[in-house]
Amino acid sequence: MKRIKEKLEALAAAVAFAEAGEFNEAERMLRKEERVDRKKDVKRTTQRPRPRVYKT
Repeated sequence: MKRIKEKLEALAAAVAFAEAGEFNEAERMLRKEERVDRKKDVKRTTQRPRPRVYKT
């Protein structure tokens, strides 16, 4: 929920800049490279245990 709130705040700020006539700044704020992305790529060293499937 926190990430959604941060994304909406960034979008609202870009809209405010665009309304004020700062189109270049608003476009820069909406580029993917400039956005804050806090998702971390976690690589597991071991695989998760899988459930056993019993055939009857």
